[in-house]
Formats: sequence, structure tokens, C-alpha cells
Amino acid sequence: MPVNLNAPPASGDIQSSLAVKVAQLAKQQMQTQGQIAVDLVNASAAPQQNDTLETSGRVGTLVNTTA
Repeated sequence: MPVNLNAPPASGDIQSSLAVKVAQLAKQQMQTQGQIAVDLVNASAAPQQNDTLETSGRVGTLVNTTA
């Protein structure tokens, strides 16, 4: 088996592989955190009112303005 003395050591390949894996994990973590942030914003937003709801009787408060 020939040996090339000018070739970089195999540990460089391992380091490159680890760097790629770390980058992938960091990307996944950022995506997860981003989705959590969006979910929190949506949860804190005012609830959407459904216009199809029917009401019976008076709605709201009557204010006497003749006093």
C-alpha cells in the first residue's frame, strides 16, 4: 500500500466531518428556537374572533347619557 507523505493527516477528515455535523446541529437548533418563538408570539396574540358566531340578546354595555 503506497503512502503519500504530502497528504494531510486523516484527522483533518475527522475534524471536517465533525465541523459539518456541528453546523447541522446548530442549524437545527436555530430552526427549533425560531419555531418556538413563532409559537409563543402566536400564543400571546389576541384570539381570533369568529365572525360566524351568532349572538342572542343585547351585546355590550348600555350607558345612560341623559343623567
